[in-house]
Amino acid sequence: MERDDIIEYSLDTHHDEATGVQLRKKIWKVTGLLTLITAIEVVIGATIHQDHNLWQMVKWGFIILTVVKAFFIVMSFMHLGDEKKTLRYVILLPYFIFIIYLIFILLTEGNAVHAALKAIGF
Repeated sequence: MERDDIIEYSLDTHHDEATGVQLRKKIWKVTGLLTLITAIEVVIGATIHQDHNLWQMVKWGFIILTVVKAFFIVMSFMHLGDEKKTLRYVILLPYFIFIIYLIFILLTEGNAVHAALKAIGF
């Protein structure tokens, strides 16, 4: 008896082998890029410590690299890069504005907490 609730998606593709090769090549490129960015973040995080005078730039670098990784993940693995430009903007613009707002709040509150802790002697 054959089960009808199991779907074999690899047999249901609607493209030829050449297109499949291109898609797999694109996935490997994006995966390699994301791995490279992650490795850069790990090396920077392991070598530059918080008491270093470059720490402020390191924090901004982490924020920028994280946004770049999120962009590539959304465009490639969530297939938003295959959509029309208008749909991409409608989906990404509110998130971009929200991320900027969160970064602003994070930095503002972090500086306020740091100032308060410094005032009481910590």
